[in-house]
Parts: sequence; C-alpha cells; structure tokens
Amino acid sequence: MGEIKRIGVLTSGGDCAGLNAAIRGVVMRAASYGWEVMGIRHGTEGLTRQPTEALLLTPDKVERWLTLGGTLLGTINRGQPFQVTLPDGTMHDRTLDFAKGCRELELSAIVGIGGDGSLKILHDLMTKVGVPFVGIPKTIDNDVAATEQSIGFDTAVNIATEALDRLHFTAASHDRVMILEVMGRDAGHIALHAGIAGGAQVILIPEIPYKLEVVSQAIRDRQAAGKAFSVVIVSEAVCTSGGDVVTQTQAFGECRLGGIGQYLAQELAQSTGAETRVTVLGHVQRGGVPSPLDRLIASAFGVEAVDLIARGEFDRVVTWQQRQVVSVPVLEAISHCRIVDPNDTLLKTARGLGICLGD
Repeated sequence: MGEIKRIGVLTSGGDCAGLNAAIRGVVMRAASYGWEVMGIRHGTEGLTRQPTEALLLTPDKVERWLTLGGTLLGTINRGQPFQVTLPDGTMHDRTLDFAKGCRELELSAIVGIGGDGSLKILHDLMTKVGVPFVGIPKTIDNDVAATEQSIGFDTAVNIATEALDRLHFTAASHDRVMILEVMGRDAGHIALHAGIAGGAQVILIPEIPYKLEVVSQAIRDRQAAGKAFSVVIVSEAVCTSGGDVVTQTQAFGECRLGGIGQYLAQELAQSTGAETRVTVLGHVQRGGVPSPLDRLIASAFGVEAVDLIARGEFDRVVTWQQRQVVSVPVLEAISHCRIVDPNDTLLKTARGLGICLGD
C-alpha cells in the first residue's frame, strides 16, 4: 500500500446518537496525519452513484458535529450491494460500481460505522474490491459481540429511563399499569438497563421466557399492598405467552417487530382488572443529542480507527473493553449477537431489587 493521502468515512444501518461525533473524531485525527477525509453520502450507495456522492470533510467543517444527532452523511438500512433489483426487475451486483467510486475518489482506506449486519456487508464488500477497511460499532441495541459499549446505546438508555421517570407520575395519578415498549431486535439490554435505572416494577426481555400469570401476580401483589399502579418495560423482541413473535406491517409491506406492548396491555387488563396504557418509544430512542458517554466513546473510536489505518492494521473493528479501546478482527467482532447473559450482574441486581422478570 502506498502513501496514504485520503480516506473515506461512511455510516450504514439505522441512525443513532453519536454518529457525527465518531465522524468528527475520524476527521480530527486524520488531519494530524495530513490526510484528507471524504464523507460518503448514504452509506455504500454514495460510492455507486454517478456522480459519486461524497464531500470533503475538514476539521473546521465538523468542529460542531460533536453534539448533533443522527448522521449528517445520511445512511441506509435496507438491502445490500451484491444483489440490487433494477427498475426492469433484473438483479445487479454493484461491487464494480463501488470499486469505481473508490478509485474516482482516490481512497486509500475506508472507515465504516455500523452495526453487526452493516459491518459484515462492509467486510465482504471491501474484501471483494480490495479496499482496506476499519470498522466502528454502533447500535442502540448494544449487541455487537466484541464490545462492551456501542455508539448510541447510552443515549437510548437515557431516553428510555427518562420516559419511565415521566410515566411513573401519570401511572400513580390514575392507578394505572403503564407499559413502555422499547427497541431491542435481538437483545434486551435497553429494557434491562433502563428498567433498573427508571424504577420499573416489571422488566421483560427476550432472553428470559416469561409467564403472564407471574407478571399478573406481581401486579396483583402490589395492588394488595396498597400500590395500585405499576410500570412495565418490555423489549420489542419479547414474544407472546404462546411464543409468537409480534410484528407490524410497515409501508411497502415491510414487516418489523412491534406491538408486544399492546398485547401485554390487553392481557394484563383482563388478569389484574387494572386500567392499562401503552407507550411505544420507537425511533425517539435513536434521535436527539448524544449523551456525554456516547460522545466520548464515539470520539475514542474515531481516533483509534484512523490510528489503525496509520499502522496498516486493516479488516478490524475498534471496541470498548475494560475502559480501553481495543481492536479485534471484523469476523470476531460480529461472530455472534451479544445478548443478555443469564449470569449478567444487572439481572442479579434486578432480582435483588424485587423487580419481576416474568420467570
């Protein structure tokens, strides 16, 4: 590999708080090496379009990006570049288009910020076209295997916790069971963290099968003790008591997780006699100003990603382990989904606090 003069950075998958802070970290650190940074628009699509959609990022341009939510580069979370359906119905592999875009921009390497799915696609794509690659993990679900903390998770937990704080007041005012449905496609980290921090009486996560009668009894016990209200937090991936996944059909026929909160509300209303209400946070968890911790993690990841390129260490993902940034091979970083471990300290904490986990 020759002398590095210019690198690219892109965001892929769902947006979350802290992405702009990571981009800023990449640009600031690259400037210290005398490199240019091209911000690629709309994930990998920016390199496949004609003309190529990218912009030169300078320290002056990104200086104020630290506190901005979302991603100013744009992102995509649909499909993958290897099999793209064209308007005439035929399938097209955009690998060559991607390679052409990299050549046009004269990129020596690319920093890709994404979740496990995006990182896998980027790894396969970069390997195929021969472009050096370094990954940065982001996901509000915090389920990337090799890192203790992903960009966006802390902010999502803060938002869910604030929602629980607010729901407590209206629950107590009306003697209601308030149910908060939060994101968590494969893992219950958001529900578990926010549930403890927000004082929920019931926490339901996909890793722990629950029984409706156990949840109902916990609420009835509170009623018998003169506590007529309860607050429940549930991850969107939790199934019904019969084991069925609850989904909703979106625009264009797309099917996504959602609706478990409403299911629980109906069942608990019948079994406890309590008035129930449901709040679905949805994309509120992805938006807004990133928390201080997400800004710190994102900045550290951005700096280390550039340092990896400087050292010639490619096809790696930066991770947060024991309060340090450590890089691991991409395939190791995404080897499995990091779900809530049965022996997780926070599960023990929840049980110790008397929180019902439904089992």
